[in-house]
Amino acid sequence: MIRAILSLFGGLFTLVTMGALAVALSIGGVFWIYGRDLPDTDQLAQYTPPTISRIYSAEGKIIDEFAEERRLFTPANEIPDMVKHAFISAEDKNFYTHQGYDPRGMVAAALDAAQGGAVRGASTITQQVMKNFLLGGERSAERKVKELILAARIEETLSKDKILELYLNEIFLGQNSYGVTAAAQSYFNKPLTELEPQEAAYLAALPKAPSTYHPVRAKERAIERRNFVLREMFENGYLTEPEYREARVAPLLSVQGGDFESFRDEIPPRDYFTDEIRRQLSRDFGEGEFFGGGLSVRATMDPELQKVAAVALQEALENYDRGLGRWRGSGKTIPEDQLGDWEDALAGVNIARDIELDGPWFPAVVLDIADQSLTVGVEGQGTQTVPREDIQWLRGDFFENFARGDVVHVRKMTADGDGAFIRWTLRQVPEVEGAFMAMDVDTGRVLAMQGGFSYQHSVFNRATQATRQPGSSFKPFVYAAALDSGFSPATVVVDAPIEINTPQGLWRPKNYSNKFYGPTPLRTGIEQSRNLMTVRLAQEVGMDTVASYAERFGVYDNMGRFLANSLGSEETTLYKMVAAYSMFANGGERVEPTLVDRVQDRWGRSVYTHDRRQCFDCDIASLEPGVAPTIVSNRERVMNAITAYQLTSMMKGVVERGTARGKVDLGVPVAGKTGTTNDAKDVWFVGFTSNIAAGCYIGHDQPRSLGSGASGGGMCAPVFNKVMKAATEKYGGGPFEVPPGGHFIKINRFTGARLPDSASGPDVVAEYFRLGEEPIFGVTFDGGFEMGANLPLVEGAGGGSGQQVQNATGKTVVIPTKKATFGTLSSGGLY
Repeated sequence: MIRAILSLFGGLFTLVTMGALAVALSIGGVFWIYGRDLPDTDQLAQYTPPTISRIYSAEGKIIDEFAEERRLFTPANEIPDMVKHAFISAEDKNFYTHQGYDPRGMVAAALDAAQGGAVRGASTITQQVMKNFLLGGERSAERKVKELILAARIEETLSKDKILELYLNEIFLGQNSYGVTAAAQSYFNKPLTELEPQEAAYLAALPKAPSTYHPVRAKERAIERRNFVLREMFENGYLTEPEYREARVAPLLSVQGGDFESFRDEIPPRDYFTDEIRRQLSRDFGEGEFFGGGLSVRATMDPELQKVAAVALQEALENYDRGLGRWRGSGKTIPEDQLGDWEDALAGVNIARDIELDGPWFPAVVLDIADQSLTVGVEGQGTQTVPREDIQWLRGDFFENFARGDVVHVRKMTADGDGAFIRWTLRQVPEVEGAFMAMDVDTGRVLAMQGGFSYQHSVFNRATQATRQPGSSFKPFVYAAALDSGFSPATVVVDAPIEINTPQGLWRPKNYSNKFYGPTPLRTGIEQSRNLMTVRLAQEVGMDTVASYAERFGVYDNMGRFLANSLGSEETTLYKMVAAYSMFANGGERVEPTLVDRVQDRWGRSVYTHDRRQCFDCDIASLEPGVAPTIVSNRERVMNAITAYQLTSMMKGVVERGTARGKVDLGVPVAGKTGTTNDAKDVWFVGFTSNIAAGCYIGHDQPRSLGSGASGGGMCAPVFNKVMKAATEKYGGGPFEVPPGGHFIKINRFTGARLPDSASGPDVVAEYFRLGEEPIFGVTFDGGFEMGANLPLVEGAGGGSGQQVQNATGKTVVIPTKKATFGTLSSGGLY
């Protein structure tokens, strides 16, 4: 009997032992099979998670940020212990003692769940790291096995703090926030170091299902889960009893509940400037690096000047639009059945909310229409009334132009003196568009860029992306080619009719005034923007030469060699035009425009610096009083310095007495050129002071005429003037530097005749000529084009029978301006 019992126990023992061995071998085999081709855990030691790239102003303020995953990486040693303890308590209380997986934790979690207690995760933090980084979120036994294997391996490779660092920076916590630092900012607008215990516990409650514990929509459930985490922290010894009792009764305050200001409110709305930085850096660094590389970008933008530029352009566009007297509206409507809850319906309408022209523009919906008033629901402002007097500028009445449910813009009209409220006024985004840009002529730093009326209305950047005909604003490049080819500001060119046979038919260019003025000096030709003179000049110099200048200045990559292009018929961008004019202003040296001063990677290393000039004294701690550092420029020279000054002097005449007369007044010397294309489809003004160049263009996105009265001087020059007034007040301005190697000679600006040094008067101008190159007076160039016999050619721009000048004896004499005829002119030319 005893022997039988012993035999039975021996058999059972053998069976159990062999079974256990078989199970162990089976498990080992499974782990060996699944462990052969697993990812290498060593790569986690060098892991750099995708991190937010931020753009800073020159003053160091955040002005924009870009990220696919909104994450702010924080090393483990900078994460407060309280935050670590909250997540360990919520997710893996044995984190510091297990070897990657926690059998006791799995059993405890299962028992708690079976008994109806709070559900705890069965996976350790280490396992979650493996799942998030190396395996993905697939739910299967195979993935679980791999997770356990990798968790054991990583524990041998990385320290506990490094594993926790990976976890706390990788996890998704809702509100487009990845990692605890970004989440603390999104929910509480606080850094990690300022979190209260209840706030850290709330963040630790989120990894399982952030939307399930939303602080507003699921507030009770969120507090319940938060308090569970607080209790775990207390039981694990991370909180004292008074701390625990105080935290568990604290209200759940959050940004989402309106208890804290949102960090986004501290960042200006995205605009054309920062979006263009995004576009350029995505091209240069790659989208992956820009959106996830944690780059720190120092922008060149001057926020004050940027705001002035936006308002100045918006004013010009709105003034033109309201002058048409037509109401188009936004094209957005809210259905009748949603007007009972118009606030929520309006919040969901995609309409521009970034316009602050004479105060913020609010989206609104038309609720009621009467003969003398319009009742609108204004976003954030309740129900308001617009009186009939507000629409005197447009054709028709309220009934003709509006319908119930129309979404519009309104703003508060206030008194200029004390800002007292007058009435609500209707506004509409203009159909006409435009752009403005200003940059430093020496460094290329772009100080302001506005690519349209409203970024939220249209993200298309018309400063950099819109290719338009520059019209007469291109003429300075024709004149630059001529000045470098032996011409001078006093050279006389015939202003007379031209006929050119082209494959498209006979081309007859004409002046804006539809008049012809006969032989005229170059200076007056550019001041009065004479088309016929420019075409003849381009023919004399040769379009190959003109095109090479335009390409050298970066206006075009490969300009067509057609005479019509000398009048600006080939398209380019405002960005390129302003950069090219900067080279006139700085004396003829190449300058590349930039929106970025410096780019640093996530470790603070500079990976791009725009200013590469050499500074020989910048490493000296202090210099003698009044001594500035010596900075040497290695910039390429693109045009002769004397040519640049001659052209600048001529373009000063455009502002003082030419097509921009009376439109620009900065109190400092300023030069520029207007541009108006055929049928006024585009109008331009590009100009510069001694240190800043700027330009504006206005036109419809689908080109069509702006009307017979539209011109660059009338529409764009005032925009330039307003912005550059602010720029001059801040950055100053002075006389244009006269380069060495030349001397001044006084001439008559209408005839090109040489005058004595003592001559004075409105028609006398001192031109700068190269030493040793005595100008030839009395020769007229016609470009080789024929002219009709006895055609009246000369008409004094100032009118009258002659010009008054003061001779060497101090007496005032009159130089007659008798009209010349073909028989009195030399054909001239370079042939």
